[in-house]
Amino acid sequence: MLVPLSWLKEYVDIEDIEPSVLEEKLFSCGFEVEEVIEVGKDISGVVVGLVKECEPIPDTHLHVCKVDVGNEVLQICCGADNVVAGKKFPVALDGASVFATAKDHKTVEGVMKIKKGKLRGIDSEGMLCSGVEIGVSEGMYPGASYNGLLELADDCEVGADIKPIVGLDDYIFDVSITANRPDCQCITGIAREVAAVLNREYKAPSLEYHEDSVTKDGFTVEVKAQDICPRYIGHYVYDVVIKESPLWMKRRLALVGQEPISNMVDITNYVSLEMGQPMHAFDCDYIEGNKIVVRRAQDKEKIVTLDNQEYELTNNNLVICDGVKPVAIAGVMGGLNSEIRETTKEVLFESAKFARDNIRKTSRALGKRTDASAKYEKGVDEYSTYNAIKRALHLVEELECGKVSCTHVDVNTGNSIEPKEMKVSIAKVNRVLGIDVPTEDIIRILKNLSFDPKVSGDELTLMIPAYREDMESYPDVAEEVIRMYGYDHIVDTFLPDAQVTMGGLSLKQKKELKLKKDLCAQGAYECIHYSFYSPSDFNLLNLPEDAKERKAIKILNPINEELSVMRTTLVPSMLHAVSRNQKKGNLEGKLFEVASRFIPKALPLTEYPEEKQTLCAAIFGAQYDFYTLKGIANAVADSFFTSFKYEPAEKSFLHPYQTAVIKENGNEIGYLGKVAYEVAEKLDLREDAYILEIDLDYLYALDTKASFKPLSKFASVNRDLALLMDKEITCGAVEDVIKEACKYITAVKLFDVYEGENIPADKKSLAFTITFTPGEEDFETDSVDKYVKKVLGNLKYKLNVEIRS
Repeated sequence: MLVPLSWLKEYVDIEDIEPSVLEEKLFSCGFEVEEVIEVGKDISGVVVGLVKECEPIPDTHLHVCKVDVGNEVLQICCGADNVVAGKKFPVALDGASVFATAKDHKTVEGVMKIKKGKLRGIDSEGMLCSGVEIGVSEGMYPGASYNGLLELADDCEVGADIKPIVGLDDYIFDVSITANRPDCQCITGIAREVAAVLNREYKAPSLEYHEDSVTKDGFTVEVKAQDICPRYIGHYVYDVVIKESPLWMKRRLALVGQEPISNMVDITNYVSLEMGQPMHAFDCDYIEGNKIVVRRAQDKEKIVTLDNQEYELTNNNLVICDGVKPVAIAGVMGGLNSEIRETTKEVLFESAKFARDNIRKTSRALGKRTDASAKYEKGVDEYSTYNAIKRALHLVEELECGKVSCTHVDVNTGNSIEPKEMKVSIAKVNRVLGIDVPTEDIIRILKNLSFDPKVSGDELTLMIPAYREDMESYPDVAEEVIRMYGYDHIVDTFLPDAQVTMGGLSLKQKKELKLKKDLCAQGAYECIHYSFYSPSDFNLLNLPEDAKERKAIKILNPINEELSVMRTTLVPSMLHAVSRNQKKGNLEGKLFEVASRFIPKALPLTEYPEEKQTLCAAIFGAQYDFYTLKGIANAVADSFFTSFKYEPAEKSFLHPYQTAVIKENGNEIGYLGKVAYEVAEKLDLREDAYILEIDLDYLYALDTKASFKPLSKFASVNRDLALLMDKEITCGAVEDVIKEACKYITAVKLFDVYEGENIPADKKSLAFTITFTPGEEDFETDSVDKYVKKVLGNLKYKLNVEIRS
C-alpha cells in the first residue's frame, strides 16, 4: 500500500526522521518497503515568479514578460493564453529540470533541462510552467489540469521553491503488508507501527461529531446473511451540499492515486485509506422502500455498477439492496442507480464487515477487483467498521457539507469491539525467542503496541485491541516482542537435542533422484502440477459414480471450481499437459511427474488423509506406441533393481485392448495403456497418447540392490525364433518360459509381432532374439541348437507355443 510521508506525520511526530531511516525502521519491525518514491524527484530549479510586465510580440501568439523571481527580474518569452501581468506562476530558471510534454501539452514525454536562449530573436532566460510540466495534477493543486500556465495563489512568496507549495516536497512509501496484518492496510495502521518502533506517541484521528434530533422516519436495515455479513452500520446525513473537497484532502487522495470526485465520495475514499475500512455513500433519493436489505443475490439477478458495467449475479454473491432492487455488490462496488450526484441532498453512509472468502470469490467470479475488494479479501475487523463511520461523520462536520442526524442503525452478531484479555508466560515467550528479553523491555514494547501490559511474577496480562485479530497466544506475543526489540539480538545456538551430522539426502530422496535421472535419460521431461483439480476431471476419465478416485477431498476455500478437489490420481493433470502441448504444436513428447495423491481415510475428514507418492508418465506422438511406454516402465523397474510383469486389464479411460496392470513380485502396483479414443476426443488430441501410473511408496520400500558378476570370457551367441501361439498369451509369459528353459540365457528381446496372412485368425506370431552367454561352467558353443530345442520344448509343454514354419 502507498503511504505518503506528509499524511503519516499527522499521526506521529516524525519531522526529525529521514525517509531512509523510516524505511529501515519499518523493515526492522516486519514491513518491507518495496520502494520509496520521492514525489518531486525530477523537478528542480522551479520557483514562484511574479509577472510584472507582459507585452505581446507582434504577429505571434507569444508574449515577452518581465518576471520577478525574488533576487532578480528575468525576461521570458511565453506562448500561454493565460499569461498576464500581476499574476504568479511557476518559473523554471536556467538549468532547471521539468517535464517535457507532447504537442497536446498533457502527455509527459520525459525530463528536460531549461537553458537560456532566444525565441523569435528575443532573449528568454527561463520558462513559465504549466501544472503538467512540473508534474502536478488537479488534485495536487487547483488549476493544474488547465492547458496553460499554473496560476498560483496571491499569497505565495516570490522566489520561493515551488515544491512545498504544490505538494512536491513529499515521499511515498510503497509498503508490503503481510497476510497476517490486515490492520495495517491503512495509514493509521502503519502510523501505529511507526509510533511503536520509534517509541513515540500515536495521535489517533478525531472521531467526534454531533447528532441533531432529525430522524429518517421508518428507515430500517435487515441483514439476511449474517454468516457473511456479521456487522452492517448505516447512518443518515441530510442537508448535503455537494462541492469540491478541500485541497489537503484532495492532495492526500491524489498522492496515493485516487482521483478526487466530490466531498461525499472523497470522504468515503479518504476513510478507506486512512482507517482501512471500505465505505460507501448512497443517494437516499434513489433508495426505494426506505430500507436496506443485505442478502444473497438471486440467480441471474443483474446490477449496473458505478463504472457502467452490467453484471449477472448468482446466489454465491452478496448484495446490498433497497426495498426493491440491488444497489451495490457487497464489498466490491456500488450500483449506478444510487450514486452520489450533484443534486444529492440526503446520504446514507455504509460501513460493514463482510466475510473475506465471499468477497474474494465474488471478485474473481465477476472479474472485478477494486480497492475495496482487495481490503476485504485480506480482512477487515469490526473495530475499524465501528470507528470508520464515526470518522466519516466527523469529516462531514469538519468539511461543513451536511448535517448528521440521529438515525444510526447497527446490525451485528454481538461480537465485541472491546479489548480481549490474554495471559501468557514471560518464560514461554523467551523460550520461543531463544533469548531472555529483559522484562522492562517487554513491557515497554507491548505498551507501545497498545496492549496495556501488566506483570505478576511470570504471568503477563495483556488487553489485545480488537483490531489485532492475529493475536492468539504466546508465540504471537513473542513475535511482537522480537520485531520491536530487534532480530539482531538473537544469538545463533543449537537446539538442546541437536547434533552435528554429515547431512546429505535420505535413502528415499536418493531413490527419487535416481528415478528422475533415469526417466530423463529416457528422454522424458518432468512436470509439476497443482495438487488439486476440477471435479469434472473425473467425468473426463469416464469413471463410474462409485469409483474410488471420486472419493476426493473438497477444498473449503478453492481459488475456483477448476481447482477445488485434491488429487486422487495424477492422470487428469498429465492428460491436460499433453493436450496443452499438442494444441501449441508440440506433437511429440515424453512427460513425467512425481507427486502425492491424497486418499481420505473417511469422508468427511476426521483425520489427515493418506499421501501416496506416485509416478505418472505419458508419451505422445506418431513414433511412439504401447511398447515404448512399456520400455519406460521397465526403466522404472531397473531404477529400483527389480522387474515388472504385465497382465491385461481394463480402465475406463484407457483402450480396452491396450491396457495392462503392472505387478512386482505378484503385487499390483500400477497400470499403463493407451488413452481411449473418446477421452482423446474430449481433449482434442491430434496424436495418440499413452499413460502409466505407479505406486512409488511400494517401490521405495523395496530392499533391492544392484548385483554384479564378472563378464564372460566367452562370446555370446544369438538365435532368432519366430513363434506361433494363441492370441491371449502375453509376451511376458513367453519371455518367462524362455528364461526358465536354460541358465545360459541372458537376454530375451521381442523384435516382431505379426498377425494376418498365413496366420490362423486366432493366432499371432512373436519373434524374439535370444542371447546365450557362457559362464565359467562348460558351455558347448557348437550345441546352441540343443539349448534352443530345450526352449521350444518348454514353450510347447507350458504354453502350447510352436515354432512358426
